[in-house]
Amino acid sequence: MKDYKTENLRNICLLGHSGAGKTSIGEAMLFNTGVLDRFGKVDDGTTTLDYDSEEIKRKISISAAIGPCDWNNIRINVVDTPGYFDFVGEVVSSLYVCDGAVIAVDSVSGVEVGTEKAWDMVCEEGLPSMFFINKMDRENANFSKVYEQLREVFGNKLVPIAIPIGAESNYKGVIDLIDMKAKLHEGNKVVEKDIPSGYEDQIEEFRSMIIEAAAQTDEELMEKYFSGEELTKDEIIKGLKLGVVTGDTVLVLCGSALKNSGVVALMNAIENFFPSPIETDGYTVKDLKTDKEETRKYDTNLPLSIKVFKTVADPFVGKISIFKVMSGFVTADSEVYNTNKEKKERLSGLFLLRGKKQIPMTKLVAGDIGAVAKLQYTTTGDTLCDPQNPVIFGAIQFPEPNISMAIELKSKGDEDKISNGLQRLMEEDPTLKVEKNQETRQTLISGIGEQHLEIITRKLQNKFGVEVLLNDPKVPYRETIKKSAKAEGKHKKQSGGHGQYGHVWIEFEPILDGSAEFEFVDKIVGGVVPRQYIPAVEKGLREAMEEGVLAGYPVVNVRCTLYDGSYHPVDSAELPFKIAASLAYKKGMADANPVLLEPIYTVEVLVPDQYMGDIIGDLNKKRGRVLGMEPVGKLQKVTAEVPLAELFKYATDLRSMTQARGSFTMKFARYEEVPAQIAQKVVEAAKEEKE
Repeated sequence: MKDYKTENLRNICLLGHSGAGKTSIGEAMLFNTGVLDRFGKVDDGTTTLDYDSEEIKRKISISAAIGPCDWNNIRINVVDTPGYFDFVGEVVSSLYVCDGAVIAVDSVSGVEVGTEKAWDMVCEEGLPSMFFINKMDRENANFSKVYEQLREVFGNKLVPIAIPIGAESNYKGVIDLIDMKAKLHEGNKVVEKDIPSGYEDQIEEFRSMIIEAAAQTDEELMEKYFSGEELTKDEIIKGLKLGVVTGDTVLVLCGSALKNSGVVALMNAIENFFPSPIETDGYTVKDLKTDKEETRKYDTNLPLSIKVFKTVADPFVGKISIFKVMSGFVTADSEVYNTNKEKKERLSGLFLLRGKKQIPMTKLVAGDIGAVAKLQYTTTGDTLCDPQNPVIFGAIQFPEPNISMAIELKSKGDEDKISNGLQRLMEEDPTLKVEKNQETRQTLISGIGEQHLEIITRKLQNKFGVEVLLNDPKVPYRETIKKSAKAEGKHKKQSGGHGQYGHVWIEFEPILDGSAEFEFVDKIVGGVVPRQYIPAVEKGLREAMEEGVLAGYPVVNVRCTLYDGSYHPVDSAELPFKIAASLAYKKGMADANPVLLEPIYTVEVLVPDQYMGDIIGDLNKKRGRVLGMEPVGKLQKVTAEVPLAELFKYATDLRSMTQARGSFTMKFARYEEVPAQIAQKVVEAAKEEKE
């Protein structure tokens, strides 16, 4: 591909609800620039941007894909992102490197949750944006209805610059309100013609909106507009661009990506109205020599700095690091310094990625997006820079995982393969977390949703040849006692030669204020248990308390007082006293009214007002206690305490109750007694498992 200057680059993100046609828009853009000789379709599994076997099978995007293409005098780096909320991490990292966003909207469904979420993320990042009302050829497609809905939800700054000719089966193409030409689709080609009659009223209404939006961005244009003079096409483009870049104007286009209709108008709009990296506000970076943060522009003359925003784990090619050049320029074989890992790396070969296809490059300039394979230390979020001018970029803030499942091997002997596979997938996906729970001895994987975790297991199988099962995690219960009890432990063994003798009396009592998990009190007088054996008694108790008498869970909040016992001058030793202590423990704990405790978590749920009743009702069903409610911005925050046993699938429940508009966080609060009928089931299940 050609080399471009920074001012001739456009980095754009395709966002929107799942199924709005983002991948098809990207595919049409690639086809229109001639980099594809056939038009791929999602339903046929032939698109360039959905190339993973799971994406092809499920007909959805799972990870962000990049499609660089040359259009007129610019390179458009198209970043196609997933619409499913389970893969929101891909959207977050993509927005970090894009300078504009196109939000796809279905012409039948209109504004959906994914549309709202995309808009919120774009506003948070302060990115210029456009809407593309897609699928105008579908049954029940309605441009006017969807356009009005967009204005209702997102405000009056939405201005249409393309309108459809016909709809549903009569859809023919679009009228470009900037060029004032009809752009009709014939096969996969776009043909420019005069505007057909019958659209005069619509054109007059929308043209006046366009000219007003253009005029209000610039004093000269405003004067010209008020004095009744016509604005030229160049002046309209200049005025609209100012509005788009500042966020005061959001353009609306339409078409059918599958028919490659309206996409040429969209590409012209990307060229004309979205900023090049040079025209953005720049970025914040910390200079490690001065230890100060500063805002810099994308400038080829500055020393090299690079932000790695995505990693692809390929079992054949190895690790691919995808990055944006923030300053300077990079050439193949450059030596760079990773400031996060404090290591040097060599960029052995540079390339652009188009889907999975690698296009070799000798040089990339500030503002461009490229990739490099087989970096040794570098992971997503790292900064690479000129070793003489060390800088570091802020971390990309990925959402925290909110659902965990236990992962189990189908066949023994794959332990090494699974740990290698999970390690590689964590490098690829920062929203995936893996931990070994020492207490339950389960390996837990945590992610954004059930589908996210399911796809991780499929990737383990497809990429690394490991088959696994997903199960609910075990709850780390605890046991304690509710009353005091005294118990004797006596270990006596005679079998020729030295015997074994240890004898203790111990009192077990609850520590009601929870001030300690275990307390050992020595009340021995008169040397009935010699000094040297007392630590062995404590050790025996500590070890015994790792397994409770009810269901084998660790015991907490117990005070053990050693107050009597006896010894044998020849046969006593540390081991018999240790065994005696554990015998006393079993008897004493059984008599001290043992109970099961469960972990309680504080949960904070953020939801729109209309879902409050459902949320509170559901928390009550989950044995939760609602502690309070308060408004947070446009949302309501519900704070509750809920047993962990009820929360494993809460991410899925909340999503279905709120159409994915709700979110939650949870953190451990304390342990509490389990209700009797639930405790009975837990104890029975533990006995079955032991047998």
